[in-house]
Amino acid sequence: MKSGTVIKLVVSIGVCLLAGIIGAIPTMQAIPTWYATLNKPSFTPPNWVFGPVWTILFILIGIALFFVWESPRNRARDVGIILFAVQLAANVGWNFTFFGLESALYGVLAIIPLWILIAATIYQFNKVSRWAAYLMVPYILWVSIATILNIAIYLWNR
Repeated sequence: MKSGTVIKLVVSIGVCLLAGIIGAIPTMQAIPTWYATLNKPSFTPPNWVFGPVWTILFILIGIALFFVWESPRNRARDVGIILFAVQLAANVGWNFTFFGLESALYGVLAIIPLWILIAATIYQFNKVSRWAAYLMVPYILWVSIATILNIAIYLWNR
């Protein structure tokens, strides 16, 4: 593997992990306080699951970004990278709306566009690299669960 390729891989994963760290700031503050007081459905994962799952997901989507970034430059690739950046920012934004603002309603209003952006990114990535699209599937599945959980928390805590 060429050094430029290794750098792209490290940057791709690093950007995603950095987004996770930034998003974790309001999350870690709210989990033992506000989040602990909420009524949650029985399918809510235990708190200790979130860190490892998100770390794995950020690594997978970072690798997906790498596959697209490494592909020949064209419109599909460029649009895919832009969509990826927007959905990653939306991911961080959800943490700040749900946990930072301590608002399940704002969380719902943020996570639904996030889900749509992830789906659009997968669609676009599939035009460039099937492996990139496949690597995004666990992420959209987890965000689907988070969306249902967020909606349930909103409905149960109004």
